[in-house]
Amino acid sequence: MKALYLDTIKNSISNPDPNHVAIIMDGNGRWAQARNLPRTAGHKQGASAIRKTVEEAIRLGINYLTLFGFSVENWNRPQREIHELMGLLRVYLRNNVNELEEQGVCLKFIGNLSRLPIDTVRMIKDAEVRTSANHRLILTIALSYGSRQEIILAVKKIVDKVVQGEIDVDQITEDSFSSYLSTHDIPEPDLLIRTSGEQRLSNFLLWQMAYTELVFTEIHWPDFDELSLRQSVLDYKKRDRRYGEVSN
Repeated sequence: MKALYLDTIKNSISNPDPNHVAIIMDGNGRWAQARNLPRTAGHKQGASAIRKTVEEAIRLGINYLTLFGFSVENWNRPQREIHELMGLLRVYLRNNVNELEEQGVCLKFIGNLSRLPIDTVRMIKDAEVRTSANHRLILTIALSYGSRQEIILAVKKIVDKVVQGEIDVDQITEDSFSSYLSTHDIPEPDLLIRTSGEQRLSNFLLWQMAYTELVFTEIHWPDFDELSLRQSVLDYKKRDRRYGEVSN
């Protein structure tokens, strides 16, 4: 009945669907703590939520989905938890790449992957190559990622080109700057969803989300499902995106 109600609302909203949805997957640890389980149990259940979200994004016609999987700040967590997270990442890649291929999903990774274990990086590169020809959904996972670090790296690249005389300072624009970011080949997010009740960006896509609509939900990431994504998209579709202009 609830799904039917949401379909009725969706049909009554004329705003376009989001082309690019970004998600900060928060609350794995709190989900586990509430059930007296180890934090790794929350991370395992969170992997199931990723699968559901990808499948629903395809059904909704979303073209780009970007997930914040592991931040540069997360390296400060206990080594045991980091080791277990890397293990879960390898399990996810081992168990899901074939299915992603069949679904037409192109898998990409952004962030400082050099800090990851060599075998994990090898699996990541293999997954990217295997799915590179797919276009139904571009799934980007941010690992060892920090937006401030990404912006600083872009500035260094531009400065180097200016020093080498390859570009002039006057040629630097918002568009040209964006071309030096790790997201240069995907559009800016239309919608950001953050789970587990936190209401901050946490160093995620700061440049790219200048005009992104934000949706915060109390749902912990392991409990985020198809209906949760649809509700967030419906919330977005009711927004008036003016980009600083006056609405008609």
